[in-house]
Amino acid sequence: MQTFTSMSVERFKEILSKFQSIPPILVIGDIGLDKYTFGEVTRISPEAPVPVVVVTKEWPKLGLASNISHNLSTLQIRSTICGVVGDDSNAHHFEHLLEENGLSTWGVVHDPSRPTTFKERVTTNVQQICRIDYEKVHPLSQEVEQKLYARINEFAHQHGPIILEDYAKGTLTDSLLQKVITLARKQKRLVAVDPYRTRNPEVYRGAGLLKPNLAEGKMLAQALGLKEDKWENISSILLEKLDIDMVAMTLGADGMLIHEKGKPATHIPTVATEVFDVSGAGDTTISVLVGVLSVGGNLAEAAIIGNCAAGVVVGKKGTATVSQDELLEFFQGKFLRLRS
Repeated sequence: MQTFTSMSVERFKEILSKFQSIPPILVIGDIGLDKYTFGEVTRISPEAPVPVVVVTKEWPKLGLASNISHNLSTLQIRSTICGVVGDDSNAHHFEHLLEENGLSTWGVVHDPSRPTTFKERVTTNVQQICRIDYEKVHPLSQEVEQKLYARINEFAHQHGPIILEDYAKGTLTDSLLQKVITLARKQKRLVAVDPYRTRNPEVYRGAGLLKPNLAEGKMLAQALGLKEDKWENISSILLEKLDIDMVAMTLGADGMLIHEKGKPATHIPTVATEVFDVSGAGDTTISVLVGVLSVGGNLAEAAIIGNCAAGVVVGKKGTATVSQDELLEFFQGKFLRLRS
């Protein structure tokens, strides 16, 4: 396994300058609202041995796959989000938040049988106190799935790459995953998948890019018969058994492993120097990977820029995004210094 760390400032800037020219990316997956409730703990409740949080700030964020579209937008890459919400007040709040961030609601399908996924995180300066989830994760009904796929099929002709973001909340059924991957293959467009660790890995067969984290990669590979858990063995079996073109496996503090079919695996070391919150880092990474590949960058360049983007967002509170200016500043101020 080789290690790749080299990239010039000129090449970094050249890639970023092309982001606005990318055809709109179609983002498909579980969508919902994130809410952050921030405050201070001043005492322990007399009712139970739990902290009392005095709230000082609250803010909503686009959650799950919609955070990918938000990340793409702040990188100056156009996209359309396709997913399912309920028929409730959170659905209206979600669509309003999309519009506030300059994103389309055209791909949002309403399903009265399920609530809009809503996650509230209660945090302080020191730690997250708890997370409260409102959701149902049963698979979409055949009727709703057909309605969602009709939207996807309609939009695909005016879009470029496709990102499938699987949080196992029921949107990406086995049949929908395979229909979209087959559609992308037929139209010769990149389809990138951020998988869920407990799914049958066969549902991701034929994807162009698979982006698991290390835990997800291990579980998917074990389901395919792998017994050793060396990084390159995990990526090799995913490539071979699932007919995948590329694997980009995030390794937390160890960076990223990339592996293309027919080539040796390559390790891209991390560049994160301060970690505040890892929420949404994977969303940011797949956004950047697909963006770089879409403008002609190779997988190693995509991984380096993706690592830089993750390094920015883990230093922020909550589900965060990154701008081109922040990316370039991080690359010049931290990546190059760490590699010198």
